[in-house]
Amino acid sequence: MTAEIRSADVPARDAHAVDAPAMDARAPDAAQPLIRCEALAKRYEVGGGTVHALRELTLSVNAGEFVAVMGPSGSGKSTFMNLVGCLDQPSSGRYWLAGEPVDSMNRDQLAAIRNRLIGFVFQQFNLLPRTSAQDNVELPLLYAGVPRAERQARALKRLQQVGLGERLDHHPSQLSGGQQQRVAIARALVNDPRLILADEPTGALDSRTSIEVMALMQALNREGITIVLVTHEADVAAFASRIIGFRDGRVVRDAANVPHDAAAQLAALEPEQG
Repeated sequence: MTAEIRSADVPARDAHAVDAPAMDARAPDAAQPLIRCEALAKRYEVGGGTVHALRELTLSVNAGEFVAVMGPSGSGKSTFMNLVGCLDQPSSGRYWLAGEPVDSMNRDQLAAIRNRLIGFVFQQFNLLPRTSAQDNVELPLLYAGVPRAERQARALKRLQQVGLGERLDHHPSQLSGGQQQRVAIARALVNDPRLILADEPTGALDSRTSIEVMALMQALNREGITIVLVTHEADVAAFASRIIGFRDGRVVRDAANVPHDAAAQLAALEPEQG
């Protein structure tokens, strides 16, 4: 099922929108949302012209929300995710993450805030092929200089949380696609992030396994982790409590959603045949 996003979907007044005040260098106080963007823009100079990938975006995401981001190719959703994930810097505008002014950070500061606050989940899993599930999950902690015993304990905890406590020594080639994605989710969780950014996390999975992954995402969200998920699939977005639609670098839809219950859908499916 595909999503249809139209300008007419834009509500007259969006409860999540933030009126854009005059630019202020001070970070918001603790009452501010986890993600706050004001007039955020990204432009690229290509072939003597300017491509407006993101056009003066103003929105916020509160701690504990589960947000699905949708839109066709070239709509600006991937640019938005790169900026929110501290992987790129805006051309103009302001962005605060957990009250910290990301738009003014240098490369090292961006890396530090990514490692501290954000976990990433990708469509293609991005696991090291000759490395065990345990070692793949430990990798961010290794880069952070965490001692070995603590790395092992934290990785084990997260792998058990995603249902892979019995497959610690398995390499990616010994795991199904759904199991590989669960390893990737465990890796995203191992630094105890406040925010999970998931880019098409079900894109390489079959329908049943996609629902399993979404059930896990909903369980993590119930624990208080904020989730922002990019998807082309309306039936995947239906598991989120808020849906944001992009087109031509602008938000054309931002609406609350009554989420489908992935665990209930999974329970209703026919058992897998051995």
